[in-house]
Amino acid sequence: MAAVNRVLVIGGGFSGMATAIKMRRHGIQVDLVEIDPEWCELGAGISINGASMRALENLGLYQQVVEQGCVTDGVAIHLAHGPLVMELPTPSPVGSSVGGSGGIFRPTLARIMSAATLESGVNVRLGCTYTQMIQSDKDVTVSFTDGTTQSYDLVVGADGVHSTIRKELFPEVPDPEYIGQGVWRAILPRPAEINRVTMWVGDHLKLGVNPVSDTLMYMFITEDRPTKEHIDIETWPQVCADLMAHFPNPIVQSLIPHVLKEEANIDYRPLANLLVKTPWNKGRVVMIGDTVAATTPHLASGAGIGIESGIVLADELAANDDLKMAFDKFHQRRWERCRMVVENSERLCHIEINGGDKAEHSKIMGQSLMALSQPI
Repeated sequence: MAAVNRVLVIGGGFSGMATAIKMRRHGIQVDLVEIDPEWCELGAGISINGASMRALENLGLYQQVVEQGCVTDGVAIHLAHGPLVMELPTPSPVGSSVGGSGGIFRPTLARIMSAATLESGVNVRLGCTYTQMIQSDKDVTVSFTDGTTQSYDLVVGADGVHSTIRKELFPEVPDPEYIGQGVWRAILPRPAEINRVTMWVGDHLKLGVNPVSDTLMYMFITEDRPTKEHIDIETWPQVCADLMAHFPNPIVQSLIPHVLKEEANIDYRPLANLLVKTPWNKGRVVMIGDTVAATTPHLASGAGIGIESGIVLADELAANDDLKMAFDKFHQRRWERCRMVVENSERLCHIEINGGDKAEHSKIMGQSLMALSQPI
């Protein structure tokens, strides 16, 4: 018998949807509230490593990712002017035959997961969130912005890196801290020779491309910026083009005219991270995903570890009739893995900022991907 029967998930991002889908598979009743009335995931592309592919396979969504995204093999890391530094293998993760790496449009993955959420029987309420939670030994009574009130056995906080639930439950946890880098992303035509994740590493600047379909790829540039500053959106295309000029490689140079076009759909985000020590629950309210383990994108694992956490939480709640036991096992399975991703991503970031050893950078990437390929 499951530890809970009726659950509320607050937040309809990747980790919230994964939690809801997996809980429904276990026969648990789930309500999900999402404050965005459009339930719209913005952004360009998303890299999906083998561990994230395995998690999507667990949810029954891998084949859709294959059909609507792009599954590739290996990572090539070059110097800025072109010479190959290292090729990282991306074997299938342990216990699965899914691809070891790939990419997809972020809105496409969001649509795949939101459709699966609805199909699984989750009661989704858009344009709605909570206003108050009152806990007792037996349940949590939640008041909503639409004026309704409902009681649940458990509330899952998946409301993102700027979580109001975290501020309420753990007011001592500081806000995510800017890490000294920003990331630019754009959608560009895919040259025939780009058939896997390919990166060029310069001084204080890294550019990578990842196929997301037969004809398109997304580009990411991580750039050192000592302070978090506002960058006028009108200047974004030219700023991107100027950054690309630092990479003499002919492939990169050929892409510069495309980044100046509107369809490049450029996105800029200053990078921050966050790691909240376990336990991630206060009573019957538990947090997952970016609310407690928000990472920079250096290991392409932010969405992946959130999806994994949703799966593990649902599995432990279904396997244990005691809520404390379920939480204990959930934390045992998730802490070290999430810590590794957040801290190793931060280490990669600092190596890039400080112009550190590129061999160490590649070694950390390789070790981290190997660790991620292990069972969850």
